Amino acid sequence: MFLTITTTGTPERPATDLGFLLHKHPGKAQAFSTSHGTAHVLYPEATAERCTAALLLEVDPVALVRRGKGKGRGGAPDSALAQYVNDRPYAASSLMSVALSTVFKSALRGVCNALPERAEAPLPLRIEVPALPARGGADLVHKLFGPLGWASVSAEPVALDEEFPEWGESRYVRLVLEGELRLADALRQLYVLLPVLDDAKHYWVAPDEVDKLLRAGDGWLADHPEQKLITSRYLSRRWGLTRQAMERLELVRLAEADDIAVEAIDNAVDETTDTEDRPVPLAVQRRDAIVAALTAAGAGRVLDLGCGQGQLVQELLKDVRFTEIVGVDVSMRALTIAARRLRLDRMGERQAGRITLMQGSLAYTDKRLKGYDAAVLSEVIEHLDLPRLPALEYAVFGAARPRTVIVTTPNVEYNVRWESLPAGHVRHGDHRFEWTRAEFRDWAASVAERHGYGVEFVPVGPDDAEVGPPTQMAVFEMTTTAKEANAA
Repeated sequence: MFLTITTTGTPERPATDLGFLLHKHPGKAQAFSTSHGTAHVLYPEATAERCTAALLLEVDPVALVRRGKGKGRGGAPDSALAQYVNDRPYAASSLMSVALSTVFKSALRGVCNALPERAEAPLPLRIEVPALPARGGADLVHKLFGPLGWASVSAEPVALDEEFPEWGESRYVRLVLEGELRLADALRQLYVLLPVLDDAKHYWVAPDEVDKLLRAGDGWLADHPEQKLITSRYLSRRWGLTRQAMERLELVRLAEADDIAVEAIDNAVDETTDTEDRPVPLAVQRRDAIVAALTAAGAGRVLDLGCGQGQLVQELLKDVRFTEIVGVDVSMRALTIAARRLRLDRMGERQAGRITLMQGSLAYTDKRLKGYDAAVLSEVIEHLDLPRLPALEYAVFGAARPRTVIVTTPNVEYNVRWESLPAGHVRHGDHRFEWTRAEFRDWAASVAERHGYGVEFVPVGPDDAEVGPPTQMAVFEMTTTAKEANAA
C-alpha cells in the first residue's frame, strides 16, 4: 500500500519545506507502528527544486484476522479464504486513511510551528496512489475529487492482467492529483475519500466516526455535490449515523453562509434609521443588550451557543465578571476564525484559561454543556427548520438547563423598514423562518412553561411604534428544578 506526495519549490521557498509541513525529516527514513502493520515514511527525492515524500504501509493480513480486524464489508468475512488472500497489503483503503492520521497527524490539522505561513498557503502538489480500489470506476473518482480544486484528476484503470488485455479492467485505478492546495486540505480529502472509493471500512464504525468525518470534511464536504454518497459510504451505510452527519453538515453550511452575510445585513438595516449621526450597527447593539442581560442575571460562566466567528465571545472577554466563556459551533472553520480573532495563540495563560471553543451541534444533547450560569442563542434559531426546533429546545432547556437563557432573533415585522428588501422576503436566504413579535412570544412562553422558566422580552435596536424593533430578545430565568419541571 503506497502513496507519494510531491511538491516543487524555488531557492527562496525550497521544496524541502515539505519535510517541515509533514513533520518528517527528508534526510532519514522513519517507521511507525500502527494497529494493522508498519508505516514507513521516506523521501525518494529531496532538493530545493523538487521533493517527494512516500508513505509505504506494510499490512499483515494474518495479524488483522487474529486481532478481529480482518472483517469484510458489513462486519462479516466474505469467506474463510478471503481473510488471508485479499488486496489489503497492496490497495489503498481505510487502512491507509488510519496510517495517514497516525503518521501525519499534525499535517492533517494544518499545524506547523516552524513554517506556519507555508502551512496556510497553497502548494504545488502532485499526489499519486498507484493502486486505488474504486467501486464506481474512474467516473466516480472524477466526481469525488473534481470539485475540490485540483487542476488535474487522473484515474487510469488498471488492467486485470496486462498479458491478457481481453480480460478487461480491474476495479482498481492509478490515481494522480495535481494542483495548488493547502497540504492539510489535500490530506483530509484523502483521509475521507480513500475508504469511500473502496466502499468498506476495515474496523467497526462507531458514533465518533461522525465527528471524524466532519473534522476532515471541514471546508469542503458541506458543499460537495456528492455529499450524500460520501457520507453514507464513509459511515459504512449506517443510516442512523449518516442521517446525523447530514443534519450536522446542513447546519455547517447554514452557519458558514450566515457568517459571511450577517454583519452586512445588520448594517444595511441600520442604514434605514433616520438619524443625523452614523448609527451604531445593529450587531453591536445586540451584543450590548446581551451583555447587559447577562450582567443583570449575575452570570459568570456563560455558553455562547452557535458562536460563529467569536464576536460575542470577544465582547464577553472584556468583562472580568465573566469568568468562563464557552463558544460552541458546528463549524470547525468558524471556530478556527474565532480562535484567530481572539488571538488565542498570543493570549496570556490566565486570559486564555477563561475561554473554551468546541465543536457541537445544538440539535443533540451534550453533557459538556451542563452546569453553566447562562446560555446565549444569538441569531441561531431562525437557521433551523421548524421541525428541528423541539430538539434544540430540549438540548438547551431540558438537558443543559442553564439558570438563564437569552435568545435573539429577527423581527419580521420590521422588514418593511428595510427598503432594499423585497416584500415577503426574509433578511437572508438561509433563514428558515422569521417570526412576528406575537409568534416569538408564543414560542418563548410555551418553552418557558414546559421547562420551568419565566421569560421577559426586550427590544433591541430602534423600537418602532408600528412594527417594533429589528431584533427581538427573550430572557429566560429558571423558576423550578429539572425534577419539578418534569413532574409538572
